[in-house]
Amino acid sequence: MPRTISIGSQDFETIITNHYFYIDKTSFIKEWWENGDSVTLITRPRRFGKTLNMSMVEQFFSIEYANRSDLFEELDIWKDEKYRALQGTIPVIALSFANVKENTYEKTKIRICQILTDLYIKRMFLRNSSVLTEKDREYFDRVSEKMTDTDAVIALHKLSDFVLRYYGKKPVILLDEYDTPMQEAYINGYWEEITGFIRNLFHSTFKTNAYLERAVMTGITRV
Repeated sequence: MPRTISIGSQDFETIITNHYFYIDKTSFIKEWWENGDSVTLITRPRRFGKTLNMSMVEQFFSIEYANRSDLFEELDIWKDEKYRALQGTIPVIALSFANVKENTYEKTKIRICQILTDLYIKRMFLRNSSVLTEKDREYFDRVSEKMTDTDAVIALHKLSDFVLRYYGKKPVILLDEYDTPMQEAYINGYWEEITGFIRNLFHSTFKTNAYLERAVMTGITRV
């Protein structure tokens, strides 16, 4: 019996558990991991399967998906014993800028800060753990949609540090549609303001982050 093609589904777990039609792309996991690149940028047009691929990568590596081998057992990646042992063993920080579509710099910064704040709220257990100092907790509490630029641009860097201390493993960071805010800025006339903020955020997150295992970024802008 032919499988249902679920148009628009972007969540890997939903597709697998409902037995929807799926073209096996799990070989990307092995190819990416064995390349050893610190940061990988993937640029493809819209509706090219980037978000679904990011969902697949997150659910393969994430500690939150430990013991979810059922999602991968029938796929190509599961043929390799090394990768069977790797599934569900690495902390993952996943975020998306796909919905950051504002017409001013101020609104855009608030939306990005909201996304960063959500990552911290989801990991409130870190704040209450013994691995954080009082100074760390003070920073944790400053993270909000109204935080300063100084606090915002180091938010992912600091979170990587907290995650490493808690799990004893460096996190993988997945950022989907990194370039959406910049496209909106170009169209709406606040390009200079947003590029300064984004440059500092990306520099601390991806370039000078000693607590980062690896990262994948996706975008729709040809570089």
